[in-house]
Amino acid sequence: MATVTELIGQSVWDANGVWVGHVVDIRVVRNRGELKRSHTVYGLVVSQRRAPLLLGLTREREGRAPWLAKTLSRVLYAGCAFVPWPHVADHGGGEVHLGVLKDQLQRA
Repeated sequence: MATVTELIGQSVWDANGVWVGHVVDIRVVRNRGELKRSHTVYGLVVSQRRAPLLLGLTREREGRAPWLAKTLSRVLYAGCAFVPWPHVADHGGGEVHLGVLKDQLQRA
């Protein structure tokens, strides 16, 4: 499996081969009840504009989002699509291929 840092910036293609955009952020969920603090990838945020400063803007350590971060994320995430991880068919070779069409993706 690709690491989180390897996923950032990769091109994303839908099931028909239509370009969706680049991975600009990754959403993760913390696994509770485990001795080691581990995280599971929940989904990808994809944008047709490259914006490398999206990482970590939307949440504090406790999981809450302050008003400034919410406002800033609305501006930066405008036009972005959210891809749930189960929709990712393949993520090797520097590209992410989806099992769904671009029109079926939700706005981030």
